[in-house]
Amino acid sequence: MSQPLTRPKVRDAEATKARLLQAGTEEFAAHGIAGARIDRIEAAANANRALIYSYFGSKDQLFDAVMDANVARVLDEVPFKPEDLPGYAGRLFDFLVANPHLLRLATWHRLERADTGHEPQGLRASVRMKTESIARAQAGRRLTSGFTPEDVYAFTMALASAWMEASPYAPAALSEDQLDARRSAVVEAVRRLTTPTKEETS
Repeated sequence: MSQPLTRPKVRDAEATKARLLQAGTEEFAAHGIAGARIDRIEAAANANRALIYSYFGSKDQLFDAVMDANVARVLDEVPFKPEDLPGYAGRLFDFLVANPHLLRLATWHRLERADTGHEPQGLRASVRMKTESIARAQAGRRLTSGFTPEDVYAFTMALASAWMEASPYAPAALSEDQLDARRSAVVEAVRRLTTPTKEETS
């Protein structure tokens, strides 16, 4: 009796890329680009290093892909509503608490990739959309016009990230109760910052 033919094993390229991106995220967040080790990424992803270069081209380009993927997650998972910037700040605070690697990656990007011309995909368009929507909310007197749209956006982002591990102002660790208190303070600070005055609404 003839034996059934064995089907060739097909590599799941997308699953491998996902493992490499996850391993790269952890490695780059901890060590930056210069300190990252391809062999550690290879081992953590259970993937041959040749695939890293095949899929991404270089260690720098793998870092860029990691940044793109993480920025995309923020844009997808933290909805932005200009009429509710306090709520947005609270949601961003929660996301950063759950994903502490993100600010570390952003810091490494500024230190090691800012002069290369690479910008995470979608980031500039997202910032432009947000500042334009803030400007419309200001024109409609739903937000204070005491600051430029760019200032409102930057201040909201800064407040939401002020108590994260990567912030120079935050203690090494915060308890759950402290995190709750800090989150409430962030939301209230953004509310006070962005609420139009009586003169602006009259």
